[in-house]
Amino acid sequence: MAITRLSAGKPTIVLVHGAFAESASWNGVVASLLGEGFPVLAVANPLRGVAHDADVLRSVLDGIDGEIICVGHSYGGFVISNAATGNDKVKALVFVGAFAPDEGESAVQLASRYEGSTLGETLETIPLSDGGKDLYIRQEAYWSQFAADSPESQASVMAATQRPIAEAALNEPSGKPAWRGLPSWFIFGSADKNIPVAAHRFMAERAGSRRTVELQGGSHTVAIPEASVLVDLIREAGNALRSG
Repeated sequence: MAITRLSAGKPTIVLVHGAFAESASWNGVVASLLGEGFPVLAVANPLRGVAHDADVLRSVLDGIDGEIICVGHSYGGFVISNAATGNDKVKALVFVGAFAPDEGESAVQLASRYEGSTLGETLETIPLSDGGKDLYIRQEAYWSQFAADSPESQASVMAATQRPIAEAALNEPSGKPAWRGLPSWFIFGSADKNIPVAAHRFMAERAGSRRTVELQGGSHTVAIPEASVLVDLIREAGNALRSG
């Protein structure tokens, strides 16, 4: 697959969703980016495991022409940070309510580093034929836990269309992080119930964030109601590439 460049000088924006979401969760962001002439691809993240999912994204990145900015939400931060390592076409990372793991860290480890996550109380477990388990957020808990700053009607659709994540993926350690060598930007909500806000602040500072946007009262899916703020941040990353 090759992405046709829509506007000279603009990088391709690759959007990677996390657990309990799917690629349509980026629709508002995609519409705005396309309107500004950015080539955009919202990837379907398998949510099977860090190494596996990073390999899938890596193959997608290999098929894209030109410079790339990777944008990851939640667990998608693991995927972009692992897949972008060693890829010369990826020039920047944007973490959206996302994990920015160091080598050897898992999602469970980072989320529990600070108090505040209530995700575990809302999960439903589905046994798999291989002996593993898939995890969903119970639909009746989804709005409050995951998307409290979106309308309830919209959160209900998101709850019904959420993609499960393999339990093992949340416990799998990360490989070498791309954020150590790439400029990174961070945006997250102060009322995130999946990843404590203190963990977001810690990861952004550790990664040397070029700019960190903390939206007061924002949920774990802060970029859905605040898509324009995220687009501003992505545009800033793109401008930074052009200015060198």
